[in-house]
Amino acid sequence: MNAPLSSAAVADFPSGQTMPAFLRKASIEITPKQIEKLALLKERLQPGCKVFIALIDPADVAAQIEATRQLRAAGFSPVPHVPARFVRDEADLRARIASLAQAGADTMLVLGGGAPQPIGIYHAAIQLLETGVFQANGVRHIGIAGHPEGNPDITKIHGDEILLKALQDKQAYLKANRIEGFIATQFLFEAAPVAEWARTLRQAGIDLPVHVGVPGPATIKTLVKYAAMCGVGNSARFIRKQAMNLTKLLTVNTPDDFVAGLADLHFHTPELGIAAPHLYPFGGFDKLFDWTRSVQR
Repeated sequence: MNAPLSSAAVADFPSGQTMPAFLRKASIEITPKQIEKLALLKERLQPGCKVFIALIDPADVAAQIEATRQLRAAGFSPVPHVPARFVRDEADLRARIASLAQAGADTMLVLGGGAPQPIGIYHAAIQLLETGVFQANGVRHIGIAGHPEGNPDITKIHGDEILLKALQDKQAYLKANRIEGFIATQFLFEAAPVAEWARTLRQAGIDLPVHVGVPGPATIKTLVKYAAMCGVGNSARFIRKQAMNLTKLLTVNTPDDFVAGLADLHFHTPELGIAAPHLYPFGGFDKLFDWTRSVQR
């Protein structure tokens, strides 16, 4: 069996091995339909690894609940996304969180969601949190969304300050209700913007650990597509520049430099709270796991 990823903390590691040690803290993201890859996940991930289950389509809630059940049964820690804009009302929220908790989720990622219009009465994560539904169902850990390079849907209208205030409000709620929280970021491509943003958070009193989104190995063409879809900011410029060269469009880009930079921040600047990488398999699971294996040798 190939060397698996692990979510366990690493106490000691040889000099020069910060990136493999950091990667052993990684979580990974799937969609409900990708639960068909469960056998591969069991082969390549350590038991207990956090597997986030994105919700891209509000029609996939039942599939997300089933994926949560299967992941927990397989020994993983499922982390379903709960986007506010995909929740109709409090009755819908109560039923959904109860089902996810019964399926084995005690950690959830609560976010606004990228839909242009909400399908119901909610549009922001704080509205879901303030219902008290999560702790009523035994949810002990809640992640909230972070945007090191901004969120174009919000900042165009309200500016970057609104994102910082939203994080402050959500952190205050989690702490007041004794819920362990963390921040999960959008994916990006460089460590420097993450460091600058994390310093801004700490100066604003936000001390939640940060799990940084990392795009797995993928072609430049694929990365450009996802960057455009997700509104990724300035650090995507070097990807777009490479895309201008047609001969590079099918070149596979690996995140070695990015993860090495994050590992350096994690181990050498711990006050920034860079806790772990969160891996997106944009280029497919095989490419992602082959890359992690090569890095961890």
